[in-house]
Amino acid sequence: MDYDWIVVGSGFGGSVSALRLAEKGYTVGVIEAGRRFEDEDFAESSWQLNKFLWAPFVGLRGIFRLTPFKDVFVGSGAGVGGGSIVYANTLYRAKPDYYRNPQWRDLADWEQELDRPYSTVEKMLGVNTVPFESPSDKILRDYGKAVGVEDTFCRTPVAVYFGEPGISVPDPFFGGEGPERAGCTRCGACMVGCRVGAKNTLLKNYLWFAEKLGITILPDRKVVDVMPVGAEDGSDGYEVYVKSPGLFGGKKQRFRSKGVVFAAGALGTNSLLADCKHRGSLPNISDRLGSLVRTNSESVVAVTLPDDSARTWNSVAISSSIHIDEDTHIEVVTYGQKGDVMSLLFTLLTGDGTRWMRVFALLGNVVRHPINFLKSLWPVGWSRRTVVLLVMQSLDNAIAFRAKPRWFGSGVRLQTEQDPQKPNPTYIDGGNKAAQWIAERTGGIAQSMILEATANIPTTAHLLGGAVVGRDADSGVIDSEHRVFGYENLLVCDGAAVPANPGVNPSLTIAAMAERAMSKVPTRLERD
Repeated sequence: MDYDWIVVGSGFGGSVSALRLAEKGYTVGVIEAGRRFEDEDFAESSWQLNKFLWAPFVGLRGIFRLTPFKDVFVGSGAGVGGGSIVYANTLYRAKPDYYRNPQWRDLADWEQELDRPYSTVEKMLGVNTVPFESPSDKILRDYGKAVGVEDTFCRTPVAVYFGEPGISVPDPFFGGEGPERAGCTRCGACMVGCRVGAKNTLLKNYLWFAEKLGITILPDRKVVDVMPVGAEDGSDGYEVYVKSPGLFGGKKQRFRSKGVVFAAGALGTNSLLADCKHRGSLPNISDRLGSLVRTNSESVVAVTLPDDSARTWNSVAISSSIHIDEDTHIEVVTYGQKGDVMSLLFTLLTGDGTRWMRVFALLGNVVRHPINFLKSLWPVGWSRRTVVLLVMQSLDNAIAFRAKPRWFGSGVRLQTEQDPQKPNPTYIDGGNKAAQWIAERTGGIAQSMILEATANIPTTAHLLGGAVVGRDADSGVIDSEHRVFGYENLLVCDGAAVPANPGVNPSLTIAAMAERAMSKVPTRLERD
C-alpha cells in the first residue's frame, strides 16, 4: 500500500480527516484536483481569470468553480484547502431544525453529538465575532428595523485574524505552533483570495498540523476511479486512479491504500461515486446515491449603489445577518474592491414566475428601466458599489442528481431533477423584498442572478447532500459514522454527507461532522 488512507479532496471534511487520521498513526495521502496557492498567489483582481476561476478545460486554474445544472447554479471552491480559500469565512452552527430532520433524527441526539465537535472546529479555525460595524451592516440593520426584526441582527462569527491591520505576528492561535499571521485590512476580498494572510484557511490550521505529522498533499490530480483490491467489500484495500484535470488529463497514475475518504465536496463526491457505481468499480453503493441533494434553499440578489462613497466593501466578505422569519436568514456580502467580474452574473431584479414568465418579466423591466439596465451592464467599479444579499432557508426541500451517460468519453455525468414532494425553491420573496427596499432607500439598482431571472435557476454556494447519512442502504448512502454501506474502510466526510438544509453557511457543520466521524475510526495500533 502507498498509504494507509487516501483522502480525496482537501476542503473542510478532507482536512479534518487528514489531520485526525495522521494523529491516529496512519500514513495519509491527500489528493486535490486544484492548485496549491500561497497567500501572495491569489488574484489581485477577479479579472485575473487564471487565478480566480476554475475551468481547467480552457486553462483556468483558479479557486472559484461555477457549475450550471437544469435546476441549480453551483458555486464551489477549487485548490488545496478546498472551499476555505474562496468561502466567506462565516461559521454558524446549524439551526435546531437541522438536527431534527426525519432523515437522521432517530439515529442519534445530533445536537448533543455535534456539540463537542463544533467546539473543536471553532477553536481550530479561530472563530471570533466581527469586531466592527461596516456600512453594509448599517444598511441591513436599518432594513431589519423597517420590517420589525432588528432584534435578530447580529455580526457574524468568522475565521479571521483581527490584529493590527497588515502587521505580521507569530502564530496567535496555537501557542506559537502555527504559521505567522497578519491582521485583517478590511479589503473585503476574502472570496477573491486573501493575499494578506488574515483569513484562517485550512492551510493555516488543519493542513498545517497534518503536514507536520507527515501527510502528503498531491495537488493538480483529479481522482477518476476507486476500486477494491481483492475482496469486493474493500477489506483488502483500494486502488485509486488519478489524472491531471483538464481536457485530456494525460496518463493515469495509480495509488493503493487500505481505506479511502471521499471529501471532494458535494459536487465532486457525488460525481465520483456515481462514476464508480455505474462503471462497476463500486457497484454496491446504495441506489439512494444522488437523492436528497440540498441547496441550503438559497437565493442571491444584489443592490448596486449610485457611487462608492458608502465604502460598503470596507469589511470582511460577510459581516452581519438578520432573520426575517423563522426559516429565512439574510446576510450582507461583499467581494471587496476588485470583484467586478461577478457583475456578469447579475441583471435587473425579476419577480416570481415560470421560466418563460420570468424572461418576459425581465424584458418588461428592461423596457421600463432602460437606463438602469444599461448601467447594470457596465462592470467597472461594480464590486466597490454593490451590496450582495445571500438568502438561506432551513426548509426541508431538495433536488436529486441522476447519472446519465457522458456525451463524450466513458463514465457518467450528473443531471438534476426537482424532488416531486418537496421541490427546491426557484425564488425567495423575502430576498427580493430586501433588495427592493435597499434600492429604494439608496437610489441603487436591485439585481437578480442572471440565470434565476432568465431560466428560473437559483444559485447556491452551498451544495449539500446526495450521499447522506441514513439508517440503512434503503434510506442513505452512509451510516451514522459516515461509512459507506456495503464497503469496509470507505467513508464520506464532506458536504455530500449532510442530510438536511442547515439554514446557515454549512462549513462549520461539515467540519464538525467530519470530526465526529474521525473520532469513530480506531487508531492504527488498535486496528493492528
